[in-house]
Amino acid sequence: MNPLFGPFHQVAYVTNDLQRALGVFRDRYGIPSFKVLEYGFDAVVDEKPGRMELKIALANVDGVQVEVIEDVGSSFDLYTEPLPADGSFRIAFHHVCIAIGGGIENWERHLAGLGDRPHYYRPMTGPGTRAIYTDERSELGHYIEHCWFSPETVEMMAKMIPHHRTK
Repeated sequence: MNPLFGPFHQVAYVTNDLQRALGVFRDRYGIPSFKVLEYGFDAVVDEKPGRMELKIALANVDGVQVEVIEDVGSSFDLYTEPLPADGSFRIAFHHVCIAIGGGIENWERHLAGLGDRPHYYRPMTGPGTRAIYTDERSELGHYIEHCWFSPETVEMMAKMIPHHRTK
């Protein structure tokens, strides 16, 4: 399988008003609850170091994670570029995420399989998480996030993030 496209773990959106967006997901799309996290971390975007300050909401729906991101003061426009410059409310599709299972050696193999494809975004995450974005906007219109989680991180996320079924 091409390491750029699958297995899907997440579909992600960006917004300029997280609480309003979560109301849309609840009332229009039937996702009753999300786990909301606020945090800052160092990152590299397009080879430039900086800082991310984000509010992130996560919910699992029928085995796929839905992520909604509001940038609240980052060094980059990674999450604000698709949003209206005038500040009017919007929810915009941003990326899909594929999860690499197994041990860290699987993550290393996956990265090697990407070849010389640029790692557009690299968050500086903790020891139980690895993530990068590849920029597929010219062909697909969006980024692809590639991630790996340690078993401990998977367990913590399973307990923390709400799970919903549509049927």
